[in-house]
Amino acid sequence: MKRAIISDVHSNLEALQTVLEDIQREKVDEIFCLGDVIGYGANPVECIDLVRANCKVCLLGNHDQGALFDPEGFNDSAEQAIYWTRSQLERPHPKQDERWDFLNERPRSYRDVENGMLFVHGSPRNPLNEYIFPEDIYNPRKLGIQFNLVTRFSFQGHTHVPGVFSDSSKFYSPEEFSYEKELPSEGKFLINVGSVGQPRDNDPRACYVILEKDGPSYILRYRRLEYPIDKAVSKIHAIPQLDKFLGDRLRAGR
Repeated sequence: MKRAIISDVHSNLEALQTVLEDIQREKVDEIFCLGDVIGYGANPVECIDLVRANCKVCLLGNHDQGALFDPEGFNDSAEQAIYWTRSQLERPHPKQDERWDFLNERPRSYRDVENGMLFVHGSPRNPLNEYIFPEDIYNPRKLGIQFNLVTRFSFQGHTHVPGVFSDSSKFYSPEEFSYEKELPSEGKFLINVGSVGQPRDNDPRACYVILEKDGPSYILRYRRLEYPIDKAVSKIHAIPQLDKFLGDRLRAGR
């Protein structure tokens, strides 16, 4: 089984299309999405339709929930983007009800019990909203609580910062292991798959992972892809309700 895991598309159609094309070239068997399909970007309905059509599993992200209910805990530009996103979802369309139903039915977590895998948007403790940052290696109590909830692997997004946490309280960025890492059968790992549509690790390229079994171990590969950033940015700049910063940050990967 060869599985692609994506997260944090954030209505970036150009990035999502590029990633899906790469996934097809990689001959992946199934795609999991860890949530935040919408928010920030200019093409929420198109991204929902593509995720619905291509992903075996899609979880609920905090921006997805914000569009369903009253957004809480967001900064002004993110909140304004959520309200604009909701207005796009409310426009009359033959698929309008299907899109709302899709968002409303998203689970907060998914377990592959056979292989000891947990899939969340935020963290094992709080699947929707909790951030786990690289600097949390200096907070052993917080990481210890997370690892106690994990059988073998947890896959997550939310921070938009890719990398692997080991249960020895170490964090490895993809660059440190040349974008490919063996996950042995011993030990536990928290894996942040990065962001398709709004990377925040100072690398503007779209990010996702491919997971493939190799005997008792797994091989994790991070994929970084150039996409038409200028097109995505210009779309955001053309929408008065979206803060121009949401487009500008795409070029900087932050």
